[in-house]
Amino acid sequence: MNAAAQTLQIRRVGIDTWRENVAYLHRDCPVARAAGFQALSKVEIHAKGQTILAVLNVVDDERIVSNCELGLSEDGFARLGVQEGHPASIAHAEPPGSIAALHRKINGERLGKEELAAIIRDVASARYSKIELAAFVVATNQYELDREEVLHLTEAMIAVGRRLDWQRQVGAELVVDKHCIGGIPGNRTSMLVVPIVAAHGLLCPKTSSRAITSPAGTADTMEQLARVDLSFETMVEIVRKTRACLAWGGTAELSPADDILISVERPLSIDSPGQMVASILSKKIAAGSTHLVLDIPVGSTAKVRSTGEAQRLKKLFEFVAGHLGLQLDVLLTDGRQPIGAGIGPVLEARDVMAVLQGDPAAPQDLREKSLQLAARMIEFDPAVRGGQGYEIARGILDSGRALAQMNAIIDAQGRRAEALPLGSLTHEVLAAQDGLLCELDNLRIARIARLAGAPQVPGAGILLLKKQGDAVARGEPLYRIHAQFGADLSFACAHAARDNGCRIGAR
Repeated sequence: MNAAAQTLQIRRVGIDTWRENVAYLHRDCPVARAAGFQALSKVEIHAKGQTILAVLNVVDDERIVSNCELGLSEDGFARLGVQEGHPASIAHAEPPGSIAALHRKINGERLGKEELAAIIRDVASARYSKIELAAFVVATNQYELDREEVLHLTEAMIAVGRRLDWQRQVGAELVVDKHCIGGIPGNRTSMLVVPIVAAHGLLCPKTSSRAITSPAGTADTMEQLARVDLSFETMVEIVRKTRACLAWGGTAELSPADDILISVERPLSIDSPGQMVASILSKKIAAGSTHLVLDIPVGSTAKVRSTGEAQRLKKLFEFVAGHLGLQLDVLLTDGRQPIGAGIGPVLEARDVMAVLQGDPAAPQDLREKSLQLAARMIEFDPAVRGGQGYEIARGILDSGRALAQMNAIIDAQGRRAEALPLGSLTHEVLAAQDGLLCELDNLRIARIARLAGAPQVPGAGILLLKKQGDAVARGEPLYRIHAQFGADLSFACAHAARDNGCRIGAR
């Protein structure tokens, strides 16, 4: 028998390799020796009629795998879908068919529709290693995609995932959504907009990615209130019942290639315009949206720094959306400072609920921006005249209908039994002088919140005690850092000591 075809017993190795299948063989494994497997080789694993591709790691410790076992990381084990101890065979994998196209993009060449489609099919099939994924992400960032490439990349991402058809599922022809391109800490408007427009009667199935480079995303924050890892079928049932959801898009298998690319973009802190457009629009179209309000914040420390840059990005979104039949309303908004008071999943969830509950201490900037965005979405309704949306949205929020709608969504998704606590370790960052707070640096504040542990530690983050334009006195707290672990607090405090992100000018 061919050594590569000999069987080994599957062993689940409790290592989270984050969207990458990793296999483990002992260095003395007869199969490994006979077939000439080397560390970081690409391998095919076959078991019970299933096949996955994985990157091979070679180990010397029999506590991880013995010489008759094939270890699989958590991702690989889940993807193969067999029990521990099940026999499996391993063989050398052929290189991805699209590798030549990848090399062309690395060399700065323009890719056609079929080449991008082939790359995304291989990405979605886990044929690319993290190294190859990183090469694609970096190449498309360094050699910016032209608008046709962005369109083809978006089409390819849609094609490899599932796609919701709300006309067939619930008879809805108008499906609205809202998205912000990110870069503004605390900007949890989606969690207010969704219940407002759903209470108005519009269908709003909101699927979100987890945070890429920010201290929290919508899915991270909603997870503090309810389950967000909803199956495709569960999400459909919830939307049928409540007209809305606030879910993580990964488990619903909407644009799965995007989730894999995000797993590389996150540690590289890369979010290029072309990848951003393809990521956002592929998710929205796959989720069945017909109408989308897009928020592009503009500010000196936002993702988009100038009005000119924002207008170019707006046109790119409109070009792709127009070719894909998505009606788009793009708003350029104030991105000069964080929105709300809390930065981090638990803190942001508290802000959202305070606004919904009509708490006088709730952040008014978060409330006002949410109303403006909800107004534009409500005006997609043919029965609403232009300019009426704001009053309708405010009435829904002030009457408590939005809160009732949010509670219905939370209950349908699976309410969290008890709220997670804030990080118990705190440090207040103090004003160094008297004056006016004239700048809150989004990037610095987000960085400090992430160093404190957000979003991986939900209770970590920053509570802003002052905002732009506020008068401050020397020694007065500007914000409070929350952390759960001493090391995280030390990292965050050290960074804040070098530059706390606050600029104070004369009164």
